[in-house]
This record gives sequence, structure tokens and C-alpha cells, in this order.
Amino acid sequence: MASHDLIVALGDTRYRIERPFGTWPKNAGFVTDVTVDARDHVFVMLRHDSQTQPDDPRVIELAPDGSYLNGWGGADIADSHMMTVDPQGNIIVVDRDMHEVIWFSPNGDRLGQLGTRGQPRTPFNHPTDVSVSAWGDIYVSDGYGAPHVHRFSADGAHLQTWGSHGAEDGQFVWPHAIWTFADGRVAVVDRTWNRVQVFDGEGKHLQTWGDFYQPVGIWGDAEGRAYVTDMVPSLTLIGPDGARLGRCRPMLNGAHGLFGTSTGDIYLAEGNPSRISVLRRIAE
Repeated sequence: MASHDLIVALGDTRYRIERPFGTWPKNAGFVTDVTVDARDHVFVMLRHDSQTQPDDPRVIELAPDGSYLNGWGGADIADSHMMTVDPQGNIIVVDRDMHEVIWFSPNGDRLGQLGTRGQPRTPFNHPTDVSVSAWGDIYVSDGYGAPHVHRFSADGAHLQTWGSHGAEDGQFVWPHAIWTFADGRVAVVDRTWNRVQVFDGEGKHLQTWGDFYQPVGIWGDAEGRAYVTDMVPSLTLIGPDGARLGRCRPMLNGAHGLFGTSTGDIYLAEGNPSRISVLRRIAE
């Protein structure tokens, strides 16, 4: 059988595409996001029909080589949307239609939450994503029913909400994903308007990155660069100053989420077909 070695370039870096990565039980839902902890364990988020598959796992834990370790979350997560990992290694899950952001241990033990489960506008209205900043504040993009970003302290106290409905700076229709950079910037994927808006930690608009087609996910590296997926489909690299540094097409129909590792590899969460693709950095 023929073998095709797929190589993509993003800025000055080349990657070899490996897929599908990881194994987990069949009929376990479709992939919607991915995150990686400090051990290089890979956590894959799966979406199910919460009525017909209420107990199937929503989060799958994989070893660095992709072997299956654990699955959990069916009893706690109804509508898997996005997730991330905090500095302590806990997994934070956005349960979109339950209006809740939930903290779990790496083993799936529920530790706490923001929002009131099943209660919209307390304060979330179908939230989309969450980011824990280097300065400790927690930011939630919100989302499918609201044009907001919410800011919380490290202990969960609500500090601020910004954003309104519209197309101007600081306005949103569909804030779909969020990332915080160590230099204090907060980047929000503004999917409806094909852009990413950049703010300071208190919501002051700093910059807008355009020329996307329905941007979906965002991840930032230690150098302050942003990696943005959209529905072209493409993966775009943006420098800290907003300069477009590169673009490639490493997925088939789009990646709903993505996350990178300290070694420079990038994991993509593809929903159609449902799989994880890995961009393995090729040494120069």
C-alpha cells in the first residue's frame, strides 16, 4: 500500500503530520478538543448525545505514545466544548449547554466549578472556552448565547465582564475560543467576524488580527506567538506584534481545538473525520 509522507511548513518550522494519534473505545463520540499536561499526557475531549449516551466518557487520557490510559466525565459533562489544563495539572472543561466551567483532577475527580449548572446567565450563557493566565486570573469566552468575556480571580471571584453585541472593537457575536499570554495579552477568537481580537488583562482593546474564515481554536507558545485554526481549513502562525508569520493546511476539514507541547509538537482536534492529528516538529 502506498505511503504518503505529509510535510507542512509554518513560518521557518517544518512538521511531519502523524494521524490518527491515539486509541480509545469505539463509538465513544467525536473529537472536539485536546490538551497536553506537563507529563506530555494527552487529554482528548469527546462529544456525545447526552440523552442517548449519558454515561460514555467525555475525556480520554492517553500516554505520550498514544496508548489508552483512562476515560471519564460521563456523569459530570453533558455538552463537551473546549478544555485546558491549569498549572497544577487539573483539567478544566467547558460544559457549553449546562452553562458551567468544571475543574477535574487528571483522574476525573470533580474539584469545583464556575457558573451554576443548568442555569443560564449565572453568569454564563452557553460558554465556549477558558484560559488560566500566568498572573492567576481566569478568563472565559461566552459564547453561543452571549457576546462576553468574563474575568475571575484565582479563587473564583467574578472580577469583570466585557463585550457587547456588534462588530466594533470589543464587541462580539460569537466569541468562540480564548488564550492568555504571559505578557498580559488576552486573545479572543471572534468567529462571526473572521477575526481575533487582542486585549489587555482588563479588557482594553489592543489589536485585531484579520483575514481568517471562521476562526475556531487558538493556542499560544512560550514565545508569545499564536496558532489559530480556521475553516478554510488552515493553521496560521501570528507573531506577538500581530504579524502573520506562516500558514499551512495540516487538517482535512478543520480543527475545533489545538494544543502544543514544550518540544514544539502541535496536536489538532479534528471532528470530521473524528481524530487527533499531530504535527511533529522536524529538527533543523
